[in-house]
Amino acid sequence: MIFDILTICPQAVRPYFEEGIIKRAQKNKLIEINLRNIRDYTVDKHRVVDDSPYGGGPGMVIKIEPIWKCLQGINNVKLSAKNNKTKIILLSPRGKLFDQSMAKRWSKLDRLVLISGRYEGVDERVADYIADEIVSIGDYILMGGEIAAMAIVETTARLIPGVIGDETKWSQKKIAKSRKKEIKNRIMGFTEFPQYTKPEIFKAGKEGEWKVPPVLLSGNHAKIEEWRKKRIVVIK
Repeated sequence: MIFDILTICPQAVRPYFEEGIIKRAQKNKLIEINLRNIRDYTVDKHRVVDDSPYGGGPGMVIKIEPIWKCLQGINNVKLSAKNNKTKIILLSPRGKLFDQSMAKRWSKLDRLVLISGRYEGVDERVADYIADEIVSIGDYILMGGEIAAMAIVETTARLIPGVIGDETKWSQKKIAKSRKKEIKNRIMGFTEFPQYTKPEIFKAGKEGEWKVPPVLLSGNHAKIEEWRKKRIVVIK
């Protein structure tokens, strides 16, 4: 199985996969882990990957362009059609909570692509048009998605035959049932809403043009606030 991690901090992730069972699994060609630096797919000399959000607000948002170009360079990743053997996952605190059942399902894939965000997040068009799923590892905010990516790779890789011992002793149903009960008891913590940054219109080739919602370009702060309130996701 192949794992691709899209990140602006590959040097922070690499050492983790150069030790222990994960290292051995790569050496035995049971898994392959590719760290793809999003900055390598920028077009300016400063390798800028982010810009300010449309509609205003704090922080910076990672642009769609370098992510799109990076994905186009990965073999067998078809952005124009669903691929049952490859999944593209966007890591975000507002995503569905990662659990053992996801890892089990993904361990049967040929390829898992993990998009790791930074700053205030990733241009929402990545979620709308590129990602198959949006996933979180918990009810807290990290500096970026790299730790989440490492956790997902390890959890999924250990279910691949030959990587580690027999997993049949684990009761997936018990884990899932326990997790559902835990989720019901969680307390509200913070909220997230979609973020967009330049370009205003992203030309995705045969896929067409992906535009920023007009309201975010209007300069009408009352309408922008109303638009965001309708799309808030509560992270409990």
